[in-house]
Amino acid sequence: MPDPNGDAKASPTARALRALELLQLRPLVPAGELAAHLGVTERAVRRYVGILREAGIAVVTERGPYGGYRLDRGRRSPALVLNSTEALGLVMAALDGSHEVGDVANPVGAALGKLVGSLPGSAGRTAASMRAHVLSAPAGRAPLDPGVAAALVGAIDRRRRVRLGYRTAAGAQASFEVDPWAIVVRFGRWYLLCLAHPAEAVRTLRVDRVADLTELDTPFTPPADLDAVALLEHHLGSSWTYPTRVVFDAPAEVIRPFVPAAMGRLEPHDDGLRCVVIGSTDNPEMYACERLAAIPYPMRVEGGDELRDAVAALARRMAAAADPD
Repeated sequence: MPDPNGDAKASPTARALRALELLQLRPLVPAGELAAHLGVTERAVRRYVGILREAGIAVVTERGPYGGYRLDRGRRSPALVLNSTEALGLVMAALDGSHEVGDVANPVGAALGKLVGSLPGSAGRTAASMRAHVLSAPAGRAPLDPGVAAALVGAIDRRRRVRLGYRTAAGAQASFEVDPWAIVVRFGRWYLLCLAHPAEAVRTLRVDRVADLTELDTPFTPPADLDAVALLEHHLGSSWTYPTRVVFDAPAEVIRPFVPAAMGRLEPHDDGLRCVVIGSTDNPEMYACERLAAIPYPMRVEGGDELRDAVAALARRMAAAADPD
């Protein structure tokens, strides 16, 4: 049986706001469900609904066996109350295109539900219907912990070194200290640009692979001329295992739209009628099949035996696919 007084530490206003949160997520909430959610009696629920009404929030009582409480979308919009986790999740979703909006247990889904619940009239009904009936496929990316992202941003803001627990691409666990210079969101991935210690080397780390972190008292000063986006792009294109060098029979300005910075450095070659991309990769097969194969101009692999082998294997596979026999 619900406690008549609910959470003794919560004020009546706080419990009224908790009731508002649930009403913003649902078109109709039975009195018993509200009571269970707040840990109080249904009589106490009526008191908290009264507090909301006194604040100008239109809460309608639906009578009958299937009744309960709902927000009146045709009148004044209810106050929007987001907690810090939901607000951070919403900002992250806007930045990286997250598609966890259908799950009300997820911070992004809960925040979106409150936004939808605050919309008046037909706009609110349309938004609620779209959220209920339009689905999206999973993005296929590892989930990003809002707490980890917030802690990193705080360390960047305070310019304090952090100790990271990190999972490498191979799945190994590592621990090291870094000066976190900046976070860059690139094609839906969150990257931490940092100076690693004791190697004193610039590193690019995936934020979704950070398992835990501890902010240290050691201050740091980032480079005065730091261009985080440009440095990240350069680092992604030059810090991998296998070197690459590809010459294209077209000027650099023609090839540039097909060559992201992660492929390497694009430079004019010879008299400017050709160009060369100098970089590196951890995956020669992907470099050949997804990147080089998509560029519709003659090319020649001049450097990187691994990339040359991958291109040759791709050519044999495509030739076999075109063979009618």
